[in-house]
Amino acid sequence: MGVVEDVRFEGVDIRPWGKFDRATRMVYSLLFHLIDVGAVAGVLWDRFLTPSQREVISTGLGMSQERARSLVSFLAAMHDIGKLVPYFQSLEPVAQMRLGEDLLADTGCVVEVPHARASMHAGLHLLGELGFELGGNDSPAVRAAQCLGGHHGRFLQLDVDGAASAHRVQATLGGPVWQGLRRRYTRLLWHLFGVDAAPKQMTVEAAVLITGLTMVADRVASQRRYWVPNAHTPSFGAAEHHSQARRQAEEEVERLGLARFPLDCVPFTTAHPGLVEPNALQASVMEELPHLVAGRGSGIAVVTDAMGAGKSVAALEMARIFNEHCGTQGVMWLLPSTAAANQAYEVLDQYVRAHRPEYAPVTLVHHHSDLNEAYTQQRLSPEDASVLDGPPDGPFTDDQDGLVADDETEYGPTAAGPDRWLRGRDNALLAQYTVTTIDQAQMAVLPVRHSALRMLALSGRTVVVDEAHALDTFSQLQLLRLLHWLGALNSPVVLLSATMPASTTTELVRTYLSGAGRTGLHGVPFAPGYPGWLFADAATGTAHLMPEPARDRQRAAQRRTARIRTRPVTYRRLGQTSRSVDAGERLAVIADTLQPVIHHGGCGAVVCATVADAQDTYAYLRSIWTGPPHDLVLVHSRVGERRGQNTLADLRRELGPTGPRPLRRIVVTTSLLDMSLDIDVDLMVSDLASAARLLQRLGRLGRFTRRWAGQSRRPVWWDGDNSPTLTVLHPVNSRGATSLPPGWGTIEPPVTLHETARLLPQLEKKPLVVPDDVQALVEQVHGVTSGFAAETARLQRMAAAHRGRTSRLQQLSALHLVPPPKRVSSLADLHRQYLTTAQAATRPGVLPRRLLPCYRTADGVLTLDAAGLVPLPDQEHLSPRHLRSILEHTVPVPAAWVARASARHQPPASWKQHPLLADTLLLPTPLVTRESERDLGEQFGHYWLRMDDELGLVHHKQQ
Repeated sequence: MGVVEDVRFEGVDIRPWGKFDRATRMVYSLLFHLIDVGAVAGVLWDRFLTPSQREVISTGLGMSQERARSLVSFLAAMHDIGKLVPYFQSLEPVAQMRLGEDLLADTGCVVEVPHARASMHAGLHLLGELGFELGGNDSPAVRAAQCLGGHHGRFLQLDVDGAASAHRVQATLGGPVWQGLRRRYTRLLWHLFGVDAAPKQMTVEAAVLITGLTMVADRVASQRRYWVPNAHTPSFGAAEHHSQARRQAEEEVERLGLARFPLDCVPFTTAHPGLVEPNALQASVMEELPHLVAGRGSGIAVVTDAMGAGKSVAALEMARIFNEHCGTQGVMWLLPSTAAANQAYEVLDQYVRAHRPEYAPVTLVHHHSDLNEAYTQQRLSPEDASVLDGPPDGPFTDDQDGLVADDETEYGPTAAGPDRWLRGRDNALLAQYTVTTIDQAQMAVLPVRHSALRMLALSGRTVVVDEAHALDTFSQLQLLRLLHWLGALNSPVVLLSATMPASTTTELVRTYLSGAGRTGLHGVPFAPGYPGWLFADAATGTAHLMPEPARDRQRAAQRRTARIRTRPVTYRRLGQTSRSVDAGERLAVIADTLQPVIHHGGCGAVVCATVADAQDTYAYLRSIWTGPPHDLVLVHSRVGERRGQNTLADLRRELGPTGPRPLRRIVVTTSLLDMSLDIDVDLMVSDLASAARLLQRLGRLGRFTRRWAGQSRRPVWWDGDNSPTLTVLHPVNSRGATSLPPGWGTIEPPVTLHETARLLPQLEKKPLVVPDDVQALVEQVHGVTSGFAAETARLQRMAAAHRGRTSRLQQLSALHLVPPPKRVSSLADLHRQYLTTAQAATRPGVLPRRLLPCYRTADGVLTLDAAGLVPLPDQEHLSPRHLRSILEHTVPVPAAWVARASARHQPPASWKQHPLLADTLLLPTPLVTRESERDLGEQFGHYWLRMDDELGLVHHKQQ
């Protein structure tokens, strides 16, 4: 009997359940849920996938896009066929009672098999009956079955002759009646979604995107508000439900903000408010790149230019050109830090809104993006957990797809809207325009749950990697693997940097082209020049460079000079604020250098190597300060989330290009200043740092001088003719040799700091010309041709130690990387190791812990405020207001500092159930303490921690 006759005359049993709501005891038919997900997948193919993604999938399946759409919808619908087994149907007795007598009689021995694995095992033979070739790991039947099993986030190994064999399936997943009904469901779905033939192939890239799409479709159709109304008013049959499901899916995809939207063509000055015209580099991109991309297709671009010269605008113009010609839509902007991401979000959001689209979701994704007021005032709930703190995965199972798994947990009625859904968990990565820290993208190439969804989110749009030079060896290897995958997925990439060695640029470009299938590029250089841009097309691997006349115009237009002055200093911690500081000490030299600002006004910055140094510097300056307290500002990573974000936002506003420049301001900070802060200071003091970091800091010194030409925005002591000066503090010993303080060597390689220190005397002889001198200086210290390390035996030893550490970090990073697509046999190769998103290391070292400073009243009550008026929230369901108040007070600390936390440092038990708070520890401070106890703070093993209202978190290690 054919499937149409089967449905028409006998009818297909719709009593097996797929969704159950314990609150209302509402049961939803499994068949209808399968149809829902398939219908959503079809709409996502039309409205969410970009032409480039559809091309990758259809090419990977070896069929037309129309036929590929039908097949993808069918495979998405089949994702939960493993729920049609005795074990799953027995999980809810109320729902099980609906089953027919024939199914109950054929149940036999109930074997516990998670339904994702059951979908893979049962689906293998069902797909084989439909014409999918069943062979090795790369055969269409095996890979399609693994797509079914992978819809809960992890690809599972498929043992064709073992657990997935026909006799084992019948023994564990129900008898002939169960198998017969699964077959009827399968053939019905095949018919409803219009599939006419099985694919002859399925590439890894296609399988990953299909699985990612299935995850999104399942999340959409599994929303309680989506299926419960259908359960109340069920359709008469499968065909009727399919017709209704398509209409509902179209409405829901639109409502959730997943539908792609074009940006209208607007003038340059409209797209980039505040700019009168493009600079020479931007104009060159707009003139040259369109015909290159139109003729050559997708590829990778690199932009190198001086700090503050407009690389972000160039990247957005490149993204517009790529999206116009490469079948991509949207931007994924990756940055190395949350502070940089917060600023980039404002830039991208302004850019998108300047095009006046009807609806333009722009999302910000990092571990505490929920605290960025410019981004969200929405509710925080468990399903809105941060991306890093994803749903907990059990370490002893190959998947978590039982009834209590994350995407099977049904929540009660809640206010839902486009913005809220796109802010929840890793859904936020799916928005067409996204700003995120690079670690979220790196997890696409780590064996974490839902990595296929991350890869789906990254592909199909232009990926911009900002501050590409800022990653260490460990993270750089993950970026290389990510670029390889993006090349294989034909996604255009733009790399931005002001201080990247040519060798690093070449390696990044080659890796992308290798992923795109280009070979024989080992000896080919890919250096864009400085300033300049480069485009290497994926089709041929040919490098196309910015024309030299345009480069000369850009160089001339951006040219400015700056002086670097070196001051040898003796490094000594402040200790007691009342102690006298000797001349020549680091703190005394800082105060001396800042005298023009202190006495005559202006804006200055002191950039310290460590948080402890920043706290010492601020405390000493405060002790000698005679002006208004608000003129001296301290900001670092351990002052609390809310205070840190507010302070950085104030600095961007006050010291930005159009801000209300204060008469006097001194900012004491750390490397937070290095990345993507569009601010200008008149004077800067910096601890010794690598040449690349010093150049980054130099980009904030007199940054807007050209823009402010003719305006009186500088202090009276400013001497524009002799160039602004960056004072570098060079720590030396009694013999005058470089002597790095303890702890500095963990921030940057000691050999790099020593090499920079040896270079500084040369830089004092004449002003540094930006951008002309930048690339040569970077190559001298950071390039492969640097010869400093060979100059002395001590530097040779440091260089050898650095190479050894680099090698170890590369090996450690490579341990968890997923293989490139061409080296994947079974899709399970992408999840051979077990990592949760909370465990995934995207940088070396132990993941930090979050510490919540709080106060203990005399009667033992914990409060968030020193006045003892705001008790610590402790209830089963925390309100969004409570969550925000907790999170904005937390501080990240090295895990070693709190490794020996005691019972009094543990949070309330109710917090352990919340993914945003589960890893939080408390730092309680008694409201009434002796002065000696207040100075030391709270003990965690060998560490004493104390939260100071001005300095932030202060720590001491017991000797």
